[in-house]
Amino acid sequence: MTTALDRNVHLQRAYDEPTPDDGYRVLVDRLWPRGRSKEVLHLDSWARDLGPSTELRKWFGHDPVRWEEFRKRYCAELHDPSRAQELDGLAERAAKTPVTLVFGARDVEHNEAQVIAEALGRRLDKLQRS
Repeated sequence: MTTALDRNVHLQRAYDEPTPDDGYRVLVDRLWPRGRSKEVLHLDSWARDLGPSTELRKWFGHDPVRWEEFRKRYCAELHDPSRAQELDGLAERAAKTPVTLVFGARDVEHNEAQVIAEALGRRLDKLQRS
């Protein structure tokens, strides 16, 4: 199931089937999803470095109680210049065509793709104002 969050930014679990409306499909996990092949995922890219650091990912452990603190810490990580540049590129792409953030987590509400989508939404707002 693909979830549309903001204009052209969509989220989809790696274990769901790709759809014709997905547009540019990018895996945003640092780790490859278990049991999924490149052929099945139909990815255009793997933004491995956008994923949370190993330390943050392990600390979070997909525990919803830690979600707000995870979001705060992960947003700080996304301010790293190389990550910010990658986010800017995805936002520029999303301004023109759909972008689907593919993630492996079971929890569709508490995962890094949600945080990335929020960051992309802010960047898209800035692009539209300029």
